[in-house]
Amino acid sequence: MIVPQEQYQTVREVADRLKVAETTVRHWIRTGDLRAIDIGKGWRIADADLKVFLMRHETAPRRPEAGTEGVR
Repeated sequence: MIVPQEQYQTVREVADRLKVAETTVRHWIRTGDLRAIDIGKGWRIADADLKVFLMRHETAPRRPEAGTEGVR
């Protein structure tokens, strides 16, 4: 069985992507809101874990853009 390799991001990369401070990302990790792996050189966040974090913190489901209903 072949398992797809997970992609990981650093705290800095996640902070830059979300436009927040690195200390904010570390706070989320410390409180357990954002799952991360400590590999000795710093924390790494899997893309799948970041996606779960973002989905848990969204305020409402995304609505289809105007004029795109039914488009595949």
